[in-house]
Amino acid sequence: MLAMFLSAIEATIVSTAMPSIVADLGGFRLYSWVFSAYLLTNAATVLLFGRLSDMFGRKPIFLLGISLFLMGATLSALAESMEFLVFARLIQGLGAGALMPIATTIVGDMYTKEERAKIQGYLASVWGISAVTGPLLGGFFVDVLSWPYVFWMNIPLGLLAMTGILIFFKEQVTKKERVIDISGPFWVVFTISSLMIILVEGGVRIDWISWPMLGLILMSVSGFLFFLYHEKKSREPMIPFHIWSIRSILYANLTSLVAGMILIGVSSYLPAFVQGVMERSATVAGFTLTTMSIGWPIASTVAGRLVLKIGFRTTSILGGVSLIVGGTIFSLLSPEKGPLFAAMGSLFIGVGMGLSTTSFIVSIQNSVSWETRGIATASNMFMRTIGSAIGAALLGGVLNSRIQSALEKSGMDDMFNVDSTNRLLTEEGRKQLGGEALVVLQEALSAGLHRVYIGLLCLAVVSFFLILRIPKKED
Repeated sequence: MLAMFLSAIEATIVSTAMPSIVADLGGFRLYSWVFSAYLLTNAATVLLFGRLSDMFGRKPIFLLGISLFLMGATLSALAESMEFLVFARLIQGLGAGALMPIATTIVGDMYTKEERAKIQGYLASVWGISAVTGPLLGGFFVDVLSWPYVFWMNIPLGLLAMTGILIFFKEQVTKKERVIDISGPFWVVFTISSLMIILVEGGVRIDWISWPMLGLILMSVSGFLFFLYHEKKSREPMIPFHIWSIRSILYANLTSLVAGMILIGVSSYLPAFVQGVMERSATVAGFTLTTMSIGWPIASTVAGRLVLKIGFRTTSILGGVSLIVGGTIFSLLSPEKGPLFAAMGSLFIGVGMGLSTTSFIVSIQNSVSWETRGIATASNMFMRTIGSAIGAALLGGVLNSRIQSALEKSGMDDMFNVDSTNRLLTEEGRKQLGGEALVVLQEALSAGLHRVYIGLLCLAVVSFFLILRIPKKED
């Protein structure tokens, strides 16, 4: 749980500290890459570490992951430029790729089927706790100490987690000849890296219709095809394709892909609506997101008990219903309804995520043996991470295009652009805009975010129908 906390808290605690980091180091153009670099290597290695843990045991790979994570955190704290910080975050993301899936897999190994559901609920609650404490700790370190402490705090917690695993975790790994699949991980990193660059830079620094974009798309597609070809003929493939033939794994992973898109849609754009359209403070915007952070761990804990009483499929369906309720509330969101209405939608999304994710992990781990439990668990988290990346790009594109078209329609596109929307987020910025420009930009942001929330509702409906495809028993 300590190791999972380190990985989960990274996003929120670093987000809080980023304005201070950029003010100190400069390089605002690399702002997004501080997050994207971490997500890139995290997504690219999560499957690799899951497979290696099946081959060599959980303990050595887990310790390797914590070591890489702490190395990246140390380098981040010592960074004197944004370029070096991005490099350090790449290393930190490498380690994070091992922390989350292997911690969850270790629990699957240690406990019986009956015990797993309750314990997985505790693990899932770590996400909620980190979402609540991250901004508070980040604010404390920035205001009272300095931003490097955001990274230094990882060191004692990481060392404590390593000590606990070294002393208390005992495992028996069957000794047999190992064939390490080197090409498989390379093609995964190659494919995911090019895909992430497309998603992060597409339409921003690289035009969608351009030769560099075409080259990146060809790289991503060819890497994926080479990976499939290699894995099919490999003696010990990194991803055993037979696990995808298990319906409970297939549909749990597809639902997690869609859920990742929903999650990034709420966490990325709800503060923009509350601050830019409702004209409320950052604190109020944070409150509307905090309800999701509270609903998630509570629902995860409840899901652990529900799985034993009504089964993982029924528990997942309840989660799917909650996601639809949350999506419906967001689709009806307007400035007049106020932040409490937004917080209610956020709460239902959190409950839906808590009920479904815990059920999925229990279902997946009950469907496979020890030899493939690591990669099966990692595959689910990989799909959620990829879903978040795709969702950020897709929903962001929807929002930006709507704002741009509104500016063109009003004839203000020569004076303002999509980036001008930033001024809506502060009271001072809104005063600078003046009457007509303020109205046009607010209406454009509101209309764009309305489309995003309609998209969230559609995604919630899709996730519900995918959950219905999950079999009642593992096959």
